Amino acid sequence: MDASAETGRELARLEGGPAHGMRVWVAAGSPVLQVAYPCEVEDAPARVRADALYIYRIAPRAQGAPLRYGFDGASP
Repeated sequence: MDASAETGRELARLEGGPAHGMRVWVAAGSPVLQVAYPCEVEDAPARVRADALYIYRIAPRAQGAPLRYGFDGASP
């Protein structure tokens, strides 16, 4: 048995958007991933930050094909 079967995680590749090509371990059955990218801010109070959020949705796959998530540019 491999590590992913033991932990319930699977390696996925992100396609499109700002995280294109990134590989991440995801929990089995996760239909959506949220990727955060830090934004540069001016005059922010201490410990306050702003992040740009990007949504990736699971892509259909053939049996045995690697897990993929595609960028959803229409998501807020």
